[in-house]
Amino acid sequence: MDRKRPRDFYEIQKRQWQRSILLFAALILFYFLAIGIIVLTVFLSVGVFAVPNFLSGPFLTKLLLWVLGISALIAVFHYYDARKFGAAYILKRLEAREPDLSDRYHKQLADTVEEMRIASGLPRVRPYVIPSFAINSMALVEADGTPAVAVTEGLLADCTRDEMQSVAAHELAHISRGDAFYVTLVCSLANFLEKLRAAMEPEDVPAEDRMESGRGGAPPVLIYGAVTMTSLVMHLLSMLLSRERETLADAAASEIGRNPMSLARALYKAHLKSSFVGDFSLTYSPLFIVTPALSSDEDEGFWSRLFNSHPPLMKRIRLLAQQDRLRPAQVIEQVWESQRMREEARGVVHSFEETPAPGAADKTAGPVAGPEEQKVWQIQDASGKWQNRCPRCHTLLTDTFYESVAVQACGRCGGKLVASFRVDRIILRREVAFSDALLAKAKDFRQQFLLNPVKKQRAKEKAAQSLCCPSCGQRMLARPYNYQYFVPVDKCLACHKIWFDADELELLQILVEKKA
Repeated sequence: MDRKRPRDFYEIQKRQWQRSILLFAALILFYFLAIGIIVLTVFLSVGVFAVPNFLSGPFLTKLLLWVLGISALIAVFHYYDARKFGAAYILKRLEAREPDLSDRYHKQLADTVEEMRIASGLPRVRPYVIPSFAINSMALVEADGTPAVAVTEGLLADCTRDEMQSVAAHELAHISRGDAFYVTLVCSLANFLEKLRAAMEPEDVPAEDRMESGRGGAPPVLIYGAVTMTSLVMHLLSMLLSRERETLADAAASEIGRNPMSLARALYKAHLKSSFVGDFSLTYSPLFIVTPALSSDEDEGFWSRLFNSHPPLMKRIRLLAQQDRLRPAQVIEQVWESQRMREEARGVVHSFEETPAPGAADKTAGPVAGPEEQKVWQIQDASGKWQNRCPRCHTLLTDTFYESVAVQACGRCGGKLVASFRVDRIILRREVAFSDALLAKAKDFRQQFLLNPVKKQRAKEKAAQSLCCPSCGQRMLARPYNYQYFVPVDKCLACHKIWFDADELELLQILVEKKA
């Protein structure tokens, strides 16, 4: 154990501020060299003729002072942008949100992070959820100094509670050791350059028009080349961060959570389901628990050690397994055994036509609206609460949960109203299995309509001409769920709700699971 390591979180933050000053000095030096090379190139090409005393001592001194001043100004702005807006920009790019405490999975995340925060002795931590199918997590420090832990929806859906605890402990270990502050700052430095390069790129303007308007030419090319080279250097800087920080965080997580095998299982699951997370940039790789890419990082050669921000995953799993005197193969066996047991524990969902007693649904459904009342999409009950009506049969919708996601369902026609940002949560989760009738209906749907989605689309549009959104009353439009799964659903573009007719949500889940 390192006896010199500070135990107080605020003392660790103070040490990180000292390291950030060194990073700021390195940033000034980098800009000084980059701008100096550009200026020197320009003067060597045309400056000799424009400035006769170009090589004289006084002129070079003034030129170097100007370059140093400009470099310092750019470095100050760059550093301020990274420190003030870097973490917020990364979270925004990844579409991270605070947990929805009405969702059981999100509530479990918030509770788990709080438990591990207390165990690690941190004063405060803010949890976030990234809407991604991948299994991954990250730790960063926001502008006000508040540490944050963000995990993907895929991790919430596929990992058990003890595995989630180990992942949270790993990320909090990064924060406790002071890694998160420095890595966040280094990765945030690339944000400014990406914004600058995006602003310089033309928007749908042909090359010949750019040349005629004077937006082409040598200077923009030089500036763009400098920005590109700077981005590459920042990417290399993020890759040069010590890879041992992940191994040390794994060890600290085992010390906090007392369960190294759960972290090993979570790492292997993340390896199996590793893919790009949101609007991902390679510069952000050091922030994540595993590299969010499809490539393998098992090579330990020179170039792999230079460009990979993480040590080989199987090496990390082996070190964790050794703490319980096990082999990595046994970790893999535990993962697949837990998946098998989870599949066996899933409840069975039946199609709407398979309801044992057809009249039972009518008993739980609300009253049917009359011809005049059908024009109203909401009514107010005795307590003053507004209740939505089914857009198909105009009965009252009831609040319920489907795979731990809050939805509104119609007990008469079997339809469901779901917020669009919650649909991915339902698709990811594996709490329920499906009856043979639903599987057969999904197979028939694939054969009949996926080969000709336009025909199904037109049929749905015709049927949905008078369909109104139960939440806002706006007309809903028949659209495919997305361009990967052509399941036609009714979407409200005003309040971002989706209406699934009977069994449509289940069909979408089956199609996604079968394709996966």
